[in-house]
Parts: sequence; C-alpha cells; structure tokens
Amino acid sequence: MSAVKQAGGLASRAQAFWKSPTGPRTTHFWGPIANWGFVIAGLSDTRKPAELVSPNMTGVMCIYSLLFMRFAWAINPRNYLLFACHASNEAVQLNQMRRVLSVQDWKKGMKLDNA
Repeated sequence: MSAVKQAGGLASRAQAFWKSPTGPRTTHFWGPIANWGFVIAGLSDTRKPAELVSPNMTGVMCIYSLLFMRFAWAINPRNYLLFACHASNEAVQLNQMRRVLSVQDWKKGMKLDNA
C-alpha cells in the first residue's frame, strides 16, 4: 500500500470520527471523558487506609455506575466510551467496598450474652 493511499485512508477515518454521532463534537464523547475522573479518583483512593473510605459514598458510586452503564447501552447510538468508563468505575468502587468491608468491625454494636 502506498503512503499516499495510507494517508488518504487515515484522513477519511479521522473525518468520519469527527462527524460521527459519538465523535468529539458531541456530549457523547466529552461526557465520558470527564467521567474518567471518577475512575482516577477511585484508583487514587486505593492508597488511602480503608478506614477513611466512606461505605455510603462507595455504595452510591456503585449504583450510579450501574445505572449509567445501563443508560450507555440503551441509548441510540450506543455509547461504548461511556459504558467502558462506568464499567471501570464499577470495578474500582467494588474493590473499594471490599476493602471497607474487610476492615469493618462486625461485632461493634452487638450485645454479648456472656454476662
């Protein structure tokens, strides 16, 4: 394949991406790009002690990502970038929840009948 044909193919693919209904001129592109911040923040939280992670907020983020994964799949055209972003966030948040639950004191607040 000649270099001219290759460059022409690349230019036509770039133009098709630019004009795509999920391309960079739409919120279907920039919304998921901004949402990757949740994934980055969740990954940075893995360095913090698990005692500092809020189980309530982590639970909310899990539900939020599940809902938006469903939304990304249901809309037309399907937004695979949004789906991938929230699938990644779901994995990160579930890992955070695992960490929180592993250090939580399950016996706290339970009465012992040994007295």
